[in-house]
Amino acid sequence: MKRALALMLSAVLAPLAVPAAALSSPPSATSNASVITWNEYAQAAIWDVARENPWVQSRSFAMVQGAVYDAVNAIAGRPYEPYLSAPRTTGRESTDAAVAAAAHRVLAALFPAQRDRLQAQYDTYLAGIPDGRAEQSGIAVGERTADAMLAARAGDGAFGVEAFPVGTGPGQWRPTPPTFANAGAWSADLRPFVLPRADLFRTAGPPSLTGATYTRDFGEIKVIGAVNSATRTADQTDAARWWHDRRLGQWEINRQLAVTQRLSAVQSARLLAMVNIAASDANTACFNEKRHWGFWRPVTAIQLADTDGNPDTTGDPTWMPLLITPGSPDYTSGHACATGSNMTILRLFFGRDDIPFHATSADTGTTRYFTSFSGALTELINARVWGGIHFRSADTAGAGVGAKTSLYLYLHTFRRR
Repeated sequence: MKRALALMLSAVLAPLAVPAAALSSPPSATSNASVITWNEYAQAAIWDVARENPWVQSRSFAMVQGAVYDAVNAIAGRPYEPYLSAPRTTGRESTDAAVAAAAHRVLAALFPAQRDRLQAQYDTYLAGIPDGRAEQSGIAVGERTADAMLAARAGDGAFGVEAFPVGTGPGQWRPTPPTFANAGAWSADLRPFVLPRADLFRTAGPPSLTGATYTRDFGEIKVIGAVNSATRTADQTDAARWWHDRRLGQWEINRQLAVTQRLSAVQSARLLAMVNIAASDANTACFNEKRHWGFWRPVTAIQLADTDGNPDTTGDPTWMPLLITPGSPDYTSGHACATGSNMTILRLFFGRDDIPFHATSADTGTTRYFTSFSGALTELINARVWGGIHFRSADTAGAGVGAKTSLYLYLHTFRRR
């Protein structure tokens, strides 16, 4: 496993091909429309209405898609290992009804304030499915897998009140302007969906304040990440803002690939479960890193550089980044963890890197196009530097944690039976 991790991680972080070994079963005639539709409905509940923060979004999506996958996989004859449960089925159950029941039941439990809206949406969807035994048995399957997911995640540590430790010395994190937020620390202890523990992929930590790596990172972000940078291009500015949109383009990308690659219902459900569960565990691992290392953000580092003991860094008490700095420590980058995880799962699932895709940001109104998963990850790493909110070392380390998390999931779960 260690050898596989090393080889695959190097492949993920460089534009190299991954051996094709992903779509374990051929596409069937079963439409994936219900899987796509209820993923869109989940996005509406999780983001459009609830406006959940990134470290909360990942858990919610993982719960919904895990329940949907188990339901679809059971009806398809369990071609893959179930995530949690595999209700007994005959194969004559309505997959559409099962998907709707699983997703609705989890969403209604997660968002009690939206229950009336979700119930109306569910009733309308079921009205489009022929009444009868297939519909009712499909609903029963979906409800069972949803109940298994809700039971498994009860008491998992979500929504705790812990805060990140605040320091005052060189290199130590403290809340940053303009929000001075301290948020998301509880996710460092969230019980993982797949990983045996949150610190499984502990890194070596941020670079020394007086070393060459830190000096390089400091000089780079001070110039290109400043709100008034004279060297950042218009496209780099757009990329920084595009990737910062909390209505993640990744959700659109996942659905788009399920359609353009003509995945069946079970393949689509498997892909969405894998990518979202891996992303949640990568987020947990990343926030565990953040709390463990407690490294300061670039805005603090640059404003207080005259105190860092490094003769090659110069402070600027007026320096501010292009983007608003999130309320958590720098190392490792949460977005890099998530994107490293997402792009790794997509490469492993499809068995290749060079699949084109695109997505549009509601914040910027722009669409960005990519020709490979590795290319998208590279842009994200750069974009966090261009936005002035993460040192490059935090981004590359985060991408590594995300890649390792996804490879662990790929080797241990959702396998073809």
